[in-house]
Amino acid sequence: MNTEAAVPPCPYAELSREELVEFVKLLVAQNKALVERIEELERRLGLNSHNSSKSPSSDGLSKSSRTRSSRGKSGRPSGGQPGHKGETLKQIDVPDEVVNHYPEYCMYCTEKLVVSSSEDYRKRQVFDIQKPRMHVTEHRAHKEVCPICGKETQASFPVDVQAPVQYGKRVRSLAVYLQHAHFVPEDRLSVLFLDVCGIAITTATLATMGNRASKELAPVVAEIERRVAVADVKHLDGTGFRIEGKTQWLHVQSTETLTCYRSSPRRGDIPRNLVGTVVHDHFKPYYTMGQQVKHALCNTHHLREIQALVDIEKEEWATLMQNLLRCALRTVESHKHRGINNLPEKLCQCFYEQYDKVLAQGLNFHESLPVLERKKGARGQQKKRVGHNLLLRLQSRKEDVLRFMMDFKVPFTNNQAEQDIRMMKVKQKISGGFRSDEGAETFCNIRSVISTTRKKGLDLFDTLSQTASEILGLFAFT
Repeated sequence: MNTEAAVPPCPYAELSREELVEFVKLLVAQNKALVERIEELERRLGLNSHNSSKSPSSDGLSKSSRTRSSRGKSGRPSGGQPGHKGETLKQIDVPDEVVNHYPEYCMYCTEKLVVSSSEDYRKRQVFDIQKPRMHVTEHRAHKEVCPICGKETQASFPVDVQAPVQYGKRVRSLAVYLQHAHFVPEDRLSVLFLDVCGIAITTATLATMGNRASKELAPVVAEIERRVAVADVKHLDGTGFRIEGKTQWLHVQSTETLTCYRSSPRRGDIPRNLVGTVVHDHFKPYYTMGQQVKHALCNTHHLREIQALVDIEKEEWATLMQNLLRCALRTVESHKHRGINNLPEKLCQCFYEQYDKVLAQGLNFHESLPVLERKKGARGQQKKRVGHNLLLRLQSRKEDVLRFMMDFKVPFTNNQAEQDIRMMKVKQKISGGFRSDEGAETFCNIRSVISTTRKKGLDLFDTLSQTASEILGLFAFT
């Protein structure tokens, strides 16, 4: 008996030669498309926070240790540098309370000692806080009778005392501070006030405090926005968040001393009243702001994209461009450190020539590669590789990429805006979004004042306790 399995007949045996040729062509095309797809997916897997715009949190638990910087090696040891002013707890000259400790017995003969007014002592200080307690102030508006006409006159209450019972400005400021500076949700904030301060404040009252603060701070935010618009250099960025379950956008305009947030339903809703130089990450709608604006691109973004080309595609020109940008940055910082306000023209020309050479090498490399096949029915421009697209951007926006060399007021990166917008992502992780447009506007107004206060080195809690006119004075806007 034959136990061998029967060989199935070939399904293509009956095809003609022409049909087999067409079938092979189809298999080759499918194989090429699959190879391109695999390369694309492998590239995605190779992207992380070091070589793309992905956030560090997206790296997951398998993320590698942060051992390299986009700036490259500086040659200096890690940690605080010489001349760095450290901060530590120090004793003060006038303490709030003094507790004297006297020895009761002699440590040598055990004789009982008499307490004296000795000034020979050592001192140690303990810094602590007392448990917060409610301080109630009662305002009494008295009546007085006029000795001439005999009519009564009622005294007026202070402007900020408007109800028989109300919370004071410091309670309101603390609620706003904890909710919008540290993103404590309303329900947890209500529990915190009850546990720590013994105050039972409802979540609705806390929300009302935030809305009231936002309206009172509106003139301050308007002045911040105006001053950012006319600043010589400003940073722009945006990120998405949710309002009423829909995707909306948070935009930030900032300088080293000012921050202005605003929400919008459209990502491309960019400001139109800006002048000077704007630093951004090549978001194309920014280039529609008009001729009154100069542009500077974030080179940290470029270095991350180039790092991906070094790590994944192994393109030689990317390493050269990476070294060139880092060298230009070190050269600019060296001149700034020596008090020189610009680079010599010959040195700038040298960097420009090297920049062009690296671009030419990269473009020649990509133009020698086979053209990517278009998908059937695809429209628009011919698809290009990631490195090719980056080269074309670096070529067309050369002046914007290297503006930090020509104008020392322009930074190398857009880190200022990214730092200012980072707190929005923290808020989003905690609460997930906003229930209304009013809630988003409240957050933007209060965060604008909080961020500006921090940048100016002012006391945040005291600033939030001031009126709008007083804050404008603190910010030196008046």
